[in-house]
Amino acid sequence: MELIFILGAFLIVLIAQQALSFTYSKYKKILVDSNMTGYEVAKKILSENNLDNIKVGEVSGDLSDHYNNSKKIINLSSDIYNGKTIASCAVAAHECGHALQYKEGYTPIKIRNILVPFVNFGNSLGYIVIIISLAASLTKLFIIGIILISFALIFQLITLPVEFDASRRANKILLEMGIITKEEQEGTKKMLKAAAFTYVAGLISSIMQILRLVYIFTGNRNRD
Repeated sequence: MELIFILGAFLIVLIAQQALSFTYSKYKKILVDSNMTGYEVAKKILSENNLDNIKVGEVSGDLSDHYNNSKKIINLSSDIYNGKTIASCAVAAHECGHALQYKEGYTPIKIRNILVPFVNFGNSLGYIVIIISLAASLTKLFIIGIILISFALIFQLITLPVEFDASRRANKILLEMGIITKEEQEGTKKMLKAAAFTYVAGLISSIMQILRLVYIFTGNRNRD
């Protein structure tokens, strides 16, 4: 049973990553009619929304794109930054979506930021507590450990609406600003859905990991 939890969590994440990789490989080859690079897309969206104080930078790696609100910069991976493709438009607009969330005070992203220190603390201490509880078969201590690591689960759960909303904003803005055509929007939707699925897979994987720990603990208790 324990092996099922391990393999299940691994396979879910692997499938999501492969789906994203396949989708990205497809749409990073399809050029958009507007001939705009990811950098230009980001700058245009930011400018149209009075966010000229936010910079757009280039970073290494594949799909290493992210928005850093504390530094007010959208970092785009090289292929996205320089690309004139459906994939580059989708990803650049998605990161701009996060900048808009901060500007508008989007509630889920506020909650997610509040959870960050609890997640870091919970992960650091939670697994130590669980290991001790497993060794000593201490039910109350195990429950405390599960609660601590569950902060990460709550963080992942809150992340889903944050990511889905950023993608929704991206698809709407890209079309309204004429950056993509109606025909090209089907590609951006698929690209962003594939990316969102990785967050869903991560959440499911975390749930399975917790269930695995519960299974191990109850098994140990039954053998005592």
